[in-house]
Amino acid sequence: MKNAGTPQRAAAADQGPAAHQVAPGQHADGRTRHAVARLLLERGPITAAAVADELGVSPTAVRRHLDVLLAEGEAYTRDASARGRRGRGRPAKLFLLTEVGRARFGHAYDDLAVAALRFIAETDGEQAVRAFAERRMAALVANHHEALAASGSPAERAEVLANALTREGYAASTRRVGSGEQLCQHHCPVAHVAADFPQLCEAETAAFAEVLGTHVQRLATIANGDAVCTTHVPLARSERGESSARTDPKTAGPVPKDRQETAPIPDGGEPV
Repeated sequence: MKNAGTPQRAAAADQGPAAHQVAPGQHADGRTRHAVARLLLERGPITAAAVADELGVSPTAVRRHLDVLLAEGEAYTRDASARGRRGRGRPAKLFLLTEVGRARFGHAYDDLAVAALRFIAETDGEQAVRAFAERRMAALVANHHEALAASGSPAERAEVLANALTREGYAASTRRVGSGEQLCQHHCPVAHVAADFPQLCEAETAAFAEVLGTHVQRLATIANGDAVCTTHVPLARSERGESSARTDPKTAGPVPKDRQETAPIPDGGEPV
């Protein structure tokens, strides 16, 4: 007997009258494709014919969904072994999910990381967690040591660091704001873990200061509920340029005239 959580039940729902009421069939297609992907996850490697038979949908419909999964990099194929073939002809294609395809069903990596760090803290103390965080950042920075070492000013190094972080999955950028540069990380791969272990953010900030060769100030973090991880990098007067317009450190937009005399300047910076 199949329960409500199986892909077979999900696909069957697409065949009912309600499915035909969905505008241009997009939602129905999505549910069926998810059911196909789930079957590949649970039963793969599996043939298209077996998927169609298991879900009770037409082979043509199944192949259409499989083609989309292949095109989006969520699935791949391999030939069935000769031993399992019946008769002559081309070997049947077996379908499997890629890591990208598996990601649609979620991972427990964050939970595992939190559990591991909690165990380290309980057995070896908070300092051991800090040492782990520092070693992790040292390894990340080491991957881009040559590019960072070749940079000159803190502003140039901040841009190189942003590019390096982007390649590591942080979607980083820089922007000139008032008395310095703001290093913005629009994504954090370890945000959920860092919410429980702020040592990760602290080690990251310390590593930034070391590679940039200047004091930096962390203004916001995704782990703390902010939209972006923002780090202020103060610049020397010679790097600030001759811009006459002041900017708001929080918005990166112009400071209203009635606030220009009292606009907040992040620690480590000076009025322009």
